[in-house]
Amino acid sequence: MKKYAFGVDIGGTTVKMGLFETDGTLCDTWEIKTRTENAGAEILSDIADSIGGELEKNEISTGQVEGIGMGVPGPVGADGTVFHCVNLGWGTFNVEQEMQALTGFRTKAGNDANVAALGEMWMGGGKGYEHLVMVTLGTGVGGGVILNGKILPGFNGAGGEIGHMPVRDDEPESCGCGKHGCLEQYTSANGVARVARNYLKTHKDKTILREIEVDAVTSKDVFDAAKNQDPVALQLVNDFGKTLGKALAQVACVVNPQAFVIGGGMAKAGDIVIDVIRKHYVEYAFHAARGTLFKLVTLGNNAGIYGGVKMILDE
Repeated sequence: MKKYAFGVDIGGTTVKMGLFETDGTLCDTWEIKTRTENAGAEILSDIADSIGGELEKNEISTGQVEGIGMGVPGPVGADGTVFHCVNLGWGTFNVEQEMQALTGFRTKAGNDANVAALGEMWMGGGKGYEHLVMVTLGTGVGGGVILNGKILPGFNGAGGEIGHMPVRDDEPESCGCGKHGCLEQYTSANGVARVARNYLKTHKDKTILREIEVDAVTSKDVFDAAKNQDPVALQLVNDFGKTLGKALAQVACVVNPQAFVIGGGMAKAGDIVIDVIRKHYVEYAFHAARGTLFKLVTLGNNAGIYGGVKMILDE
């Protein structure tokens, strides 16, 4: 095993990168802008140039580098083929082969949520558990499935896309994916805010949420109000927990994880998030899966770069 490896987490706005020693020690992190113009044609070359600069800065020879592991915001097949990354402008191509051609380093790529889950399993909130599901509650709902310590990508990289599980048939508004009634329409940060705004517009209950302009209400406002025992906010949070807890009970019937690791911006609300999800999860879970643990992430925005390195080490 060589001494160093690079972890790369490609986002729609920035690319986060890390230089690691292969024992898991993080040596340096930095970011570059994600240039999505021209269908993202410059993204990989920008990453390659940045890695080259990091090697030069630290006086590291190419012979000391084990490889590059990358998280990509879209489906990635087992052979490294990306199947359309809308936020980057990418179509279908083999991202591993292209990055290896640009740098000369062995490269592994995976869906960003799956890679982040691997990072949390290795060095984060899921450390010690080889069977886990990471749930990211942010703008949308992301998921990553780890079984036997390995990412479960699915046939064409869509494994773990729990945010697009259908949970309601009567939803008039469409999800970003084009369907109606997806999990993330109710349990993402945007989803909780959407549900809260719709409620405030159609009900007259007294609530401290009315102190905020209705179209400006956020998920943070809802959870903050619930912590202050506001009855409307408590009901909204309970509905959130019931929807997500029931969905995760269904996930557990398929993959039976040891733990669910909860991350994303909404996880910053803390125990109130974990507690309400767990409460309803136990109600719906198959008896053999009721003991599944719920953990908060600990690596934050670094989970993806840790997971990238772990992919390379596991090859």
